Amino acid sequence: MESSLLTDRAWLEIDFLALKHNIEEIRKYLNSKTGIMAVVKGNAYGHGLIPISKYLNKIGIHDFAVATLEEGISLRKNGIVGNILILGYTSIENIEYVKKFNLIQTIVDEDYAEKLSKVSGTIKVHIKINTGMNRIGISYQRIDKIKEIYHYPNLKVLGIFSHLSSSEQYTEENIIYTRIQIERFHELVKSLKAIGINPLKTHLQSSYGFVNYPELEYDYVRIGMIMYGSHSEVAMKLKVNLDLKPVLSLKARITSVKTIDEGEFVGYDRTYQAEFIRKIATVSIGYADGYPRCLSNGKASILVNGGYAPIIGRICMDQLMIDVTNREVKPGDIVTLIGCEEKIKADYLAFQAGTITNELLGRLGSRLEAIYLEKN
Repeated sequence: MESSLLTDRAWLEIDFLALKHNIEEIRKYLNSKTGIMAVVKGNAYGHGLIPISKYLNKIGIHDFAVATLEEGISLRKNGIVGNILILGYTSIENIEYVKKFNLIQTIVDEDYAEKLSKVSGTIKVHIKINTGMNRIGISYQRIDKIKEIYHYPNLKVLGIFSHLSSSEQYTEENIIYTRIQIERFHELVKSLKAIGINPLKTHLQSSYGFVNYPELEYDYVRIGMIMYGSHSEVAMKLKVNLDLKPVLSLKARITSVKTIDEGEFVGYDRTYQAEFIRKIATVSIGYADGYPRCLSNGKASILVNGGYAPIIGRICMDQLMIDVTNREVKPGDIVTLIGCEEKIKADYLAFQAGTITNELLGRLGSRLEAIYLEKN
């Protein structure tokens, strides 16, 4: 599609050099043993699964984590090389595709391990350990069962991992619980080695497990949100403060500018009424594009020609309105709703919407085309 069509209405801009900068910043704090497993699930947190993964391959990342079989297959079909771990469940009926596309399947519980052991052919797996999140995984106490899985003839166990439930919250009570999870995983790994089992690749930390517990030494850190230059929430208390650059910006165009009189209403359900004569502009983006409807009526502002303009009225499915009374604007002008350079941070916008950045970015709609840039 021609670039003029991509930017006709609403679009994303993805800055590859910001992504590279973030990877380099993360590597500064890694010990020599630990590598990066790039988490690209959920369309790379809204940034584009294939373009992001191809660029990561280009700059030396060869370990990836996805949520689904479909994501893993898509990476392989688009030439991504290296290890691809499916973090979630794949039905037994579809395990043949895990083998066909040289993927690594997570063992999600004991029953699943039993079923996989009856499948013909060799299956590459990582064993998920439940150390206290109680989502998926085999209990850290079930060492006999974990040992048994390492000896299943058709399962090629390549690693073992767990997930910290509260590592992003660096408060006393969450630190205590995280330390308990860390100790459980550490003791399991030590016990396996004591009975002659090499656990192979180990990994425990996701983004905030790495940021808040950088002293841990495992084979991978699973890096998601911070790789994309954002934090899950605003004002997070962190042990290591990285110099991150947002990779994504969200832009749209002004389509109409008009003046309304005192007392006139704007938008559905007449939720905004002008107290004075106002100049308003309509912008070509709405909640069907993933911009949260709950940011209606002044809960967020967007950047217009160097200044901020509040959203007024209800955000519509395909459009929203802003107050530009004190701004010089015209139809066709570009506005920024989430910005890399302009400092409209995704984590702040998510906070205003009552959610986390992961959800906000993950919900950006499929009709938003993305432009990939390498800015100097």
